[in-house]
Amino acid sequence: MNTQPVVHLVDDEPIARKTLTQLLSSVGMQVEAYSSAQEFLDNVDGNACGCLVLDLFMPNISGLDLMKIMHERGLSFPTIFVTGHGDVTTAVRAMKAGAFDYLEKPFGHQELLDRVNQAISEDQRTRHRVRQIRDWGQRLGLLSDRERQVMTMVVAGRMSKEIAAELGVSLKTIERHRSRIMEKLQVGSVAELVRIVMAAEPETCMAA
Repeated sequence: MNTQPVVHLVDDEPIARKTLTQLLSSVGMQVEAYSSAQEFLDNVDGNACGCLVLDLFMPNISGLDLMKIMHERGLSFPTIFVTGHGDVTTAVRAMKAGAFDYLEKPFGHQELLDRVNQAISEDQRTRHRVRQIRDWGQRLGLLSDRERQVMTMVVAGRMSKEIAAELGVSLKTIERHRSRIMEKLQVGSVAELVRIVMAAEPETCMAA
């Protein structure tokens, strides 16, 4: 499977697509170019790491409209808007829509390359975090009902003696539950346990 980041380039102007594709490819980047927002939506692999270089003003589906559709479909790429008709108002709209960055034409080649590299790094960090939280959620799913009950009380800062008294069981039983919780979640401290629960199940921490 190809794990190289992909720069998705969406621009309705053929010359701009060709120029930017050649620039990005010249430094070893993998580029997928699209002539319209609809072509992008019909062909993009949302699971692949990368970023989106997007013309702001296009016919039928504009760059801002595409951002909205992507959000509705659960597609997420750090997006760099490029436009030859920029002003403060459109820049603000683009950033409010969730753009990673905004460039006005003409821009320097190195400026674009720098922004694209930054966007790809951001996407890699985000996807790693998502995978990490998903993995923690799967580990939490291994807990029994009693272990989850004990875990919630531990996260709330309760001592083992308090938990044992409240649940009407021996201290040894609670310690055994705690040991199994730590083993299943693959953590070595209560601080690490709290960090995982806060990330994967923030509602559990709020309830605690």
